[in-house]
Amino acid sequence: MRTTRTLAAAATAVAALGLAAPVAAARDGMPVGPSNIVALPSVIARGGQLTITVDGCPRGGTATSDAFRPTTLTPVGGSTAKGTATIDRNARPGSHSITVHCTGSSRPLTHPNAFSVIGGVRGGLGGSSSTGATPTDMAIGGGLIAVALVGGGVFWMRRRAERRI
Repeated sequence: MRTTRTLAAAATAVAALGLAAPVAAARDGMPVGPSNIVALPSVIARGGQLTITVDGCPRGGTATSDAFRPTTLTPVGGSTAKGTATIDRNARPGSHSITVHCTGSSRPLTHPNAFSVIGGVRGGLGGSSSTGATPTDMAIGGGLIAVALVGGGVFWMRRRAERRI
């Protein structure tokens, strides 16, 4: 029983050292740079707020795109940085990429098609046109109302006739 516990503890220690060694070597020997960019929500309307999370950016940096102004990324712990960008009101609908420049890193990272901007709708009129109803629309609507009135009258008159019998 003791041997099993000793072997389990030794395996755990070796695994922990094995996982920590590449991280230490990357920080000491090679420059750290951004490795992953996540933009949420992935589909957003103009004027909405986009949350950008970047791995491998321990000192923060800047995120840029053609759909929003340059946004500051602040460290949130470990090697992750986070920022919030507001999508421009005149951003074109479609897919947009994000480029991140981390402080202390010489290599930027670009995430193509990181998020999509959708066009807005006109409020107040249910998205209808601002010109109003056409004469054809008015004729169709008036005809439907007339048919409903005549049908209701016929139904009402038939019900009255049935009661008299």
